[in-house]
Amino acid sequence: MSAPASQVVAIVAFDQVQLLDVTGPAEVLTTANLHGGAYDVRIVSPDGADVRTSSGVRVGVDGGGDAVPSRVGTVLVPGRSDWRRAVHDAELIAFTSRLAGRARRVASVCAGAFLLAEAGVLDGRRAATHWRLAPELAAAYPAVTVEDDPVFVRDGGVITSAGVTAGIDLALALVEEDHGADVARDVARELVVFMARPGGQSQFSARLGPVSARHPAVRAAMDAVGADPGSASDLDAVARAAGVSVRHLARLFRAETGMTPGQYVESVRLEAARALLEGGGDPVESVARSAGFGSSESMRRAFQQALGVAPSEYRARFRTTAGGTV
Repeated sequence: MSAPASQVVAIVAFDQVQLLDVTGPAEVLTTANLHGGAYDVRIVSPDGADVRTSSGVRVGVDGGGDAVPSRVGTVLVPGRSDWRRAVHDAELIAFTSRLAGRARRVASVCAGAFLLAEAGVLDGRRAATHWRLAPELAAAYPAVTVEDDPVFVRDGGVITSAGVTAGIDLALALVEEDHGADVARDVARELVVFMARPGGQSQFSARLGPVSARHPAVRAAMDAVGADPGSASDLDAVARAAGVSVRHLARLFRAETGMTPGQYVESVRLEAARALLEGGGDPVESVARSAGFGSSESMRRAFQQALGVAPSEYRARFRTTAGGTV
C-alpha cells in the first residue's frame, strides 16, 4: 500500500547535484520512519534517468514527474556548486516549477535556492543559502530577500537552508513539524548528529573562527591572542608582541582580515568557549573565565550577538550524544 500523498517527499536530482544535499535529508526522513514517521521518499529527475552527482557517485532515481502523485507533501530541491549551469537548464527549472506547484511545502538545500529563485518560487520571499553564495543570490534575484546567516529560513510554505549539512538540520525541522520534537531528537540521536539547530541560528561559518594572515606582525599578534585570550584585552601588549604600534596593528589587521584586533580577540574567545561547551561539563561561569570573557554575562552577550543563542542553549543543542546530557 502506498503512503498518502501528504507523506510523499520528492527530492529533485540532476547531474552534478551535491550528493549530501540529496542523501542527508533522505537519511533523516527515512530514519524518522523507524520512530513513527511514514515518509515515502522518492528521488526524481527531469527525464527520469539516473544522475551522476558532484562527487562522481551515481544515484538511482524512481522516475520523473510521473513517479509522484499529482499532489505531494514536500518537494526538496538540492543544489550544485555551479549554480549558473543549473539555472540555465530550462528542463530542470521547468521540472522544479511544476513539482513546486504540486507541493504542500517546498524546501531547498544550499544552492538549491537558486533553482527555486529561477522558477519564481522565492519572489517576494525571504530565503537562505550557503553564506558564501548569499551575495550572489541577492544580486541575481533582487525579488528575493536573502538572509546570509541563518541555518534555514521559513517563509510560509517555503523553507530554504544554508550549505550542505544544513540540509540535515532542515530535514530534522520538517520531522519536528510533522511528528514533534521527541521524534526529531530520536532521529538526531540515531544518526549521531547535533540536535536540530533552530532556523534563526547562525550558520557558525568560518567567518566566526580565527582567520589566517600573511603579514608577520599580524601572525605574531594572532599567536599572542591564541596563547592567552584572557589577557588579550591589553592591546598594547598584543602590539608589543607583534613589534608594532597599536594603531599600525589595527591598520594591518583590517587590511589582512577585515577585522579589528578587538573583533579578532572576541572571535578567538568564542571559538574557545564553543569548544569548552561542546566537550566538557564545566559550569558556564568557569567556561567564561577559561575562554577569557571574564564573566558569564560578557560571554552570554557575545554569544547572543554572534551566534543568536545563549551559551547554555548552545551546549544543550550542540553536544553530541557521546557527551551525555547537560
